[in-house]
Amino acid sequence: MLLNFIYSQTYYKGGRFLEFELLKQAVVCMDEDKVMDMLNEFVTSNPTEYEGLEAVAACQEGMVIVGELFEKGEYFVVDLIYAGELLTDAINILKPVIGSKDLTKVGTIVLGTVYGDLHDIGKNIYKMVAEAYGFYVYDLGIDQPVSAFVEKVKEVKPDIVGLSGVLVFTLEAMKEIVNGLKEAGLRDSVKVIIGGNPVTKDTCVHIGADAFTTNAAEGVKISQGWMK
Repeated sequence: MLLNFIYSQTYYKGGRFLEFELLKQAVVCMDEDKVMDMLNEFVTSNPTEYEGLEAVAACQEGMVIVGELFEKGEYFVVDLIYAGELLTDAINILKPVIGSKDLTKVGTIVLGTVYGDLHDIGKNIYKMVAEAYGFYVYDLGIDQPVSAFVEKVKEVKPDIVGLSGVLVFTLEAMKEIVNGLKEAGLRDSVKVIIGGNPVTKDTCVHIGADAFTTNAAEGVKISQGWMK
């Protein structure tokens, strides 16, 4: 069997075990059966914690490529969602190997749909992609008031606050949340990104946010840029 052959040999590709490259490509192709088979066999081979983290990194790198293909129009929103779910399943399989080690090395985000809005599809996609890229996301949910954002920022001290809303009147809710962060003395410690159908460059300035996006993958790229 090919997988047994791969794991029984010490092959390298660019200084890395070949099986991790194959795992990454399987994630890119969203071949769930192959990813699950490779990971299950990997776990039963008694890998070290370091090798487990390498497997996680390979899956995350595959997700990065999925995001790039989405930006090029070769993949679609449904593909992003599916790949994100596949990554979550993959990490769950690897948890016995990596133990409780914190995989979030990029940054922390407090995210929520602002009050008056019950929509969460865009927010959920952004969260899924951000987590795949290594962010830890505190998702407050939908219809969240100013106080919810302020208190969570005080509690977890995130790098980024993400405000989502698809209704025009939620723009003022976003502005109130940014003002609430200012009044609490928290605004200067975080970057604020707003997302949703009605956001534009002008509304971003009006709200006092640092960036805006109507595209989840683009929003994560902006967030990555801030962490550099």
